[in-house]
Amino acid sequence: MTTIDPSAAKRAAQAVPSIPCDAEGPVFREPWEAQAFAMTLALHERKLFTWPEWAATLGDEIKKAQAAGDPDTGETYYLHWLNALERIVKEKGVTDTKNLGRYYDAWDHAADRTPHGQPIELRPGDFHD
Repeated sequence: MTTIDPSAAKRAAQAVPSIPCDAEGPVFREPWEAQAFAMTLALHERKLFTWPEWAATLGDEIKKAQAAGDPDTGETYYLHWLNALERIVKEKGVTDTKNLGRYYDAWDHAADRTPHGQPIELRPGDFHD
């Protein structure tokens, strides 16, 4: 379960007004969306980037997706969020494309071995170098 600091979430929603919210704060359709949001909050709190930097990166990812035909119905918002997160951590030197690829592959391996409806957990054996 992902725990999100409500005051940090509120600050994020104020700084990045496109975040889907209800009266209580940001809303998520899937657990991975909340996890991506929480990772972004944690990296911001560690001063990896400012909210204006984040908003510009996210906005750019949304514009690229729209130019490629994304219908912009809101259902793909957190896909753009995840793309922006991956992009900014690469730009800031936190990781690189090769390492992200290792995690994509490990995630696929973990998903394949996990029974439907169970949480997916990465294990050392999911990584193949």
